[in-house]
Amino acid sequence: MDTGDSDIRMRLRRAGLRPTRQRLGLARLLFAGPDRHVRAEELSREAREAGVRVSLATVYNTLHQFVDAGLLRRVDVEPGRACFDTNLSRHHHFYDTGTNELIDFDAEDVGITGLPEAPGGKTVERIDLVVRIR
Repeated sequence: MDTGDSDIRMRLRRAGLRPTRQRLGLARLLFAGPDRHVRAEELSREAREAGVRVSLATVYNTLHQFVDAGLLRRVDVEPGRACFDTNLSRHHHFYDTGTNELIDFDAEDVGITGLPEAPGGKTVERIDLVVRIR
């Protein structure tokens, strides 16, 4: 993603989000480089260091808004512990429990067979696989 302000504003608007000062500041930090995984606390620290005045609660709220708008993917690594992924392509993760690092791997590298039919006429929307390593 081009990180110019006009491109970020346009991307937020296309996702149905108003480009507020806080959203713009956090989006610049999130999308300024290659795809990455980030926790709310990390992004909050980065925002402080970059001079973006935003509370931790606002960081959490904004990350969840970005997920709902399809700009980020939430990866639950442990109960009550989530990372946010800027890579929206079809992929899975290794989670290193010693370093808390998430490592991407291609979804095509895994074959899932024997999946039961979804109940109540529902369809499987997506499979998110997190393989814990040490």
